[in-house]
Amino acid sequence: MDIFYPIQVIVNWLVYDLLKFSSETVLGEAINFFVYDSIKIFILLLVIIFVVSYIRTYLAPEKIKKFLSKKFEFLGNMGAATIGIFTPFCSCSAVPLFIGFVESGVPLGVTFSYLIAAPLINEVAGALLWGLFGWKIALLYVITGWIIAVSVGFIMGKMKLEKYVEDYVWKIKMNQLKEKKKTRKIRFEEAYKEMKSLIRKVFPYVLIGVGIGAAIHGYAPENFLTRIAGEGNWFAVPLAIIMGIPLYSNAAGVIPIVSSLIEKGLPLGTALAFMMSVVALSLPEIIILRKVIKPKLLAIYVSIVAIGIIFTGYLFNLIL
Repeated sequence: MDIFYPIQVIVNWLVYDLLKFSSETVLGEAINFFVYDSIKIFILLLVIIFVVSYIRTYLAPEKIKKFLSKKFEFLGNMGAATIGIFTPFCSCSAVPLFIGFVESGVPLGVTFSYLIAAPLINEVAGALLWGLFGWKIALLYVITGWIIAVSVGFIMGKMKLEKYVEDYVWKIKMNQLKEKKKTRKIRFEEAYKEMKSLIRKVFPYVLIGVGIGAAIHGYAPENFLTRIAGEGNWFAVPLAIIMGIPLYSNAAGVIPIVSSLIEKGLPLGTALAFMMSVVALSLPEIIILRKVIKPKLLAIYVSIVAIGIIFTGYLFNLIL
């Protein structure tokens, strides 16, 4: 039985019995969807963000830099992508850390592995996907996103593209952060504070996303999306990526929308490709990245990431 089944029972009572909305109407179904998904996602966010925030207290910036600067570059790509999972940054806020890594001697390809993984895969995305699609889909998404981050970073590292980073980036001196000894109590307190802070920042986007998702769930024409980007359209995945790039959101805002699109007939791989492009190739990120890397490197980065996302979209559509 679904662990959230008791919550669904309570929500059904609240919406259909107490508030007197009919389960046979589109409005009643949409309200039930909104209330249930909002509660379920909130619980998942509380638990997962706290756990990841506690783990993050052991990841001192200086240790991270030393680890990523080691000679075995592929291991560095793997480490950077893994660390990116545990850092809850959107694509734009990850850029300052990109500068810090480059300045401290972390190889460029390793730095790009982090830059891709940080917005693309994090505890929020994992919690939302788990709640909406189940743990198998969430795990598959995390593994696929991690492989994209590692592969793209490794390929870019082998291309020797350092000359396409803006000159001033190499001259920036970031403050070195010293690790402080922390007790378990302090780590719990820090994790709790970070959880509260992140929930406050993220949950409004969740509510907006779930609200849009509820509207799509209840009111979108049943066959509209299937006709445009259904299973028979081989260009659906690239089209979804092109549509996602101009948008800007984090995983919290876009995953509930993706859930409703899937329910309306959009293939899972196409929907996830759209989500990946929104969070990993957003136009604001591209604009900010242009300030630190030259146009040729930016074009290479966008192209390789897009190819990785296209592959992922087709893979999900094929195996699911």
